[in-house]
Amino acid sequence: MAHDFNLRAPAGANKRKKILGRGQGTGRGTTAGKGNKGQKARSGGKTYVGFEGGQMPLYRRLAHRGFSNYPFKKEWQIVNLGDIEKFFEAGDTVELASLHKKGLVKGAEPVKILGNGDFSKKMNFNVAAVSAGAKEKIEKAGGSITLNPPLPRRRPKANKKKTGGKK
Repeated sequence: MAHDFNLRAPAGANKRKKILGRGQGTGRGTTAGKGNKGQKARSGGKTYVGFEGGQMPLYRRLAHRGFSNYPFKKEWQIVNLGDIEKFFEAGDTVELASLHKKGLVKGAEPVKILGNGDFSKKMNFNVAAVSAGAKEKIEKAGGSITLNPPLPRRRPKANKKKTGGKK
């Protein structure tokens, strides 16, 4: 029978602290589990992250030149016309807010409509981008498209080093 006052931690949940360098009888005396000699056995004998034993480390072997577009890439939330056909009625307006309510998108990234699936309902689209195939299907069904291009994302600021020299 379990009571509130009879609770105890499962076996192995609470471990004793490892006490080092307190004599041979403890099992961790003398070298305190550090082995014999070497840089790692000394006090303060640490190596830096990426250290490869004196070999030229990977981060120095690789070239660090050029430009990466990664911070500036465009990220889209993709919704297919087949999903819109299922979740929306004819005459509805498809926009970020309505797609949120239906659970088709999350977050605030711009939405792009793709043409996968069947589409036959007349709807108004107010989104950031539409593929050519989707545009064709929407216009064939009698719908209209208003494009709201996304605002440019803020560029990450470069770390400027302050010079502490004399003026």
